Amino acid sequence: MPYRSPWMTQDIDAFRDHFQKFLRSSLLPASSRWRKEKMMDRSAWRALGEIGALLPSVPEAYGGAGATFAFDAAVFEDLAAVVPEALAGVSVSSGIVAHYILNYGSEEQKRRWLPGMARGELIGAIAMTEPGTGSDLQSVRTQARLEGDHYVVNGQKTFITNGQCADLVIVVARTGGPGATGISLIVLETKDASGFRRGRNLDKIGLHASDTSELFFEDAIVPKENLLGSEEGQGFAQLMHQLPRERLLIAIASVAAMERAVALTAEYTKERKAFGKPILEFQNTSFVLAERKTEATIARIFVDWCVERLIQGELDATTASMAKWWCSEKEVQTADECLQLHGGYGYMEEYPISRMFVDSRIQKIYGGTNEIMKMLIARSL
Repeated sequence: MPYRSPWMTQDIDAFRDHFQKFLRSSLLPASSRWRKEKMMDRSAWRALGEIGALLPSVPEAYGGAGATFAFDAAVFEDLAAVVPEALAGVSVSSGIVAHYILNYGSEEQKRRWLPGMARGELIGAIAMTEPGTGSDLQSVRTQARLEGDHYVVNGQKTFITNGQCADLVIVVARTGGPGATGISLIVLETKDASGFRRGRNLDKIGLHASDTSELFFEDAIVPKENLLGSEEGQGFAQLMHQLPRERLLIAIASVAAMERAVALTAEYTKERKAFGKPILEFQNTSFVLAERKTEATIARIFVDWCVERLIQGELDATTASMAKWWCSEKEVQTADECLQLHGGYGYMEEYPISRMFVDSRIQKIYGGTNEIMKMLIARSL
């Protein structure tokens, strides 16, 4: 029998059947235009909100569906499989930013921001990376100085997903001395924000439909009540607690991409002929796809186990790092070998495998580089 994820339920089955049809009919036709414009339409965000796909695991009191992380996993899998152009932006806003607000925001903050995010009216970004600071978050230099009833923020961020369209930006800033205890998370509302400026929409080799930006804070004013948490200095601990979720989201996307690459390539090699027969009948082709299908299945089962651990509140940082590292490595390898089996056509942008090839490469970098993942895993030995 075909493998079925153990976290799947009849309710999720019913939602996914409707959701996949919606993606194919409503969003997929616009995806090529998003790639050219380097941004997903605001109307697409609102449409995702209307169908209940943006904040499914957020309580109903804040505009969500009150479901478990399993619904999140289903949404991100289906985006990766049907409209991957929407995946990066949605996973950051709905999968990451919303849950920082849910877990660390005050009651007033949650009621002010989460319903709009659930409806697709507010888009979130998280500003961690700086020109000189990537995985080493303790070295963040952006400063947030409290003056009366507001913070004055100065600094620069880069590689920020949703940077061009974000209405809410969680800024990782230094409110105290050096090291982890001096870091706080502050939510900047971009509309009419004094001292806040968006830089250019960066040119990337992949993820062309996802806007990625530089952000500048030049005496930017943020109300002090926009601090996440009860006091300053909690930011680093908040980041470390949420990173396993972010890394699992990357692994989920990797598995869906691997499965899609194998399916597309199997279909192509059945139709493409060389020397009078389908190229799937050549041993090299069939063996490569056999290996890739096996590894995709291994990845699927491991990630499903991680999803169950997260639902139960038991997913630890080491296991999440393993999932992120191994699945992203295998996604890149799978995309490369499947492109090879497409021959010259695989190098043409009109074929999905070419886009999957360039899109996959970032998976080994964001969310913490894979070298950092191996360091974290090694500490558990």
